[in-house]
Amino acid sequence: MADYWEALSARLAGVVAIPVTPFDQAGAVDERAYTALIERLVGAGIGVLTPNGNTGEFYALSEAETRTCVELTARAAGSRAVVLAGVGHDVAGAISGAEHAREAGAELVMVHQPVHPYVSTDGWVAYHRAIAEAVPDLGVVPYLRNPAIDGSALAELGAACPNVLGVKYAVPDPVRFASVARDAGLSRFVWIAGLAELSAPGYFAVGATGFTSGLVNVHPAASLRMFDALTHGDFAGAMKVWERIRPFEELRAANSSAANVSVVKDALARLGLCRPDVRPPSTPLSPGDGERVAALLKTWELAPVAGATGA
Repeated sequence: MADYWEALSARLAGVVAIPVTPFDQAGAVDERAYTALIERLVGAGIGVLTPNGNTGEFYALSEAETRTCVELTARAAGSRAVVLAGVGHDVAGAISGAEHAREAGAELVMVHQPVHPYVSTDGWVAYHRAIAEAVPDLGVVPYLRNPAIDGSALAELGAACPNVLGVKYAVPDPVRFASVARDAGLSRFVWIAGLAELSAPGYFAVGATGFTSGLVNVHPAASLRMFDALTHGDFAGAMKVWERIRPFEELRAANSSAANVSVVKDALARLGLCRPDVRPPSTPLSPGDGERVAALLKTWELAPVAGATGA
């Protein structure tokens, strides 16, 4: 399996797209719009897709809906991109989701940060180890948002589970990230900057080789340009992209990321790709913020997609 894990890790280092989950007028998952969004991402050159990520409103979806999203993603991507399916909640539920993802054609699972208020380091390792050991033929990527989890915990998990290939690191502290990555093993894991494009340059400077993106739903070319620049050590070029996308990403991050998904969906609706609807605890974008999104799309020279029927 070592050669397989190495090849899969190489594919994991890139722009990791977190697709939105579009809803139809009745509030159900809009399968046609979802498929079209995946096709657009893959057609643009995106090689890693994470159905059921936070931008996909994972915690607002039913189990059946999360499974539908994985199936639609795998079917639309085929062999052109790897599917990194989001799983989480209780251990048994996460394992069941991972097993379904494998059956649907996913090669990897991303394990959401445990949301229980009482998390010990040993418990965090045990949680991820139980999931990884239950699906030894799937690559596993923990989504790490807890600054209390250190490099030794990751090293312990990696030693026990060779299928834990990468870490989506989303603690907003590049110094902490640099230390954790080196204590865990900089070359042992694929290190994915989990706070998207605005944080990517800082994290790439100290060891990341991929980054997650919600913006990529709207403007895949911008995300890919930033990744290309960072991969070649062109930080000046990456920062030119950074400056162009900064207002959009800051709008998503405002008020503790209250409109994180709403901003992306509003932009997609203006491009004719899906409805802007979100589920609680998210709320629709305000008219004023919607106008800001419209202005940014114009600045980026993005117009409604010809023939799109998602909105």
